[in-house]
Amino acid sequence: MAQTMRLPSRTERLETRVTPDQKRLFEHAAQLRGTSLTDFVATQMQEAATATIREFETLRLRDEDREVFVNALLNPREPNEVAKAAAARYKERMGL
Repeated sequence: MAQTMRLPSRTERLETRVTPDQKRLFEHAAQLRGTSLTDFVATQMQEAATATIREFETLRLRDEDREVFVNALLNPREPNEVAKAAAARYKERMGL
């Protein structure tokens, strides 16, 4: 007997206002994919949201910025007096 895959239960509702042209476009696209309008819209929104989050959470550096960043990691400056004092306070409070 073939085992069916259980989809997560959809309990949340999301509504949006669209123009008649947009709705026809979305319905046509869903039909071409062989899916319901709800499934089509939910899938596309999830993909767009994932891509947007990935784009904003990814650090992108231009070549000169990348060089400065890598050099700072590979050749860190000596800590200044303020940083040394902060490290000392931290060690004291943590009992190190």
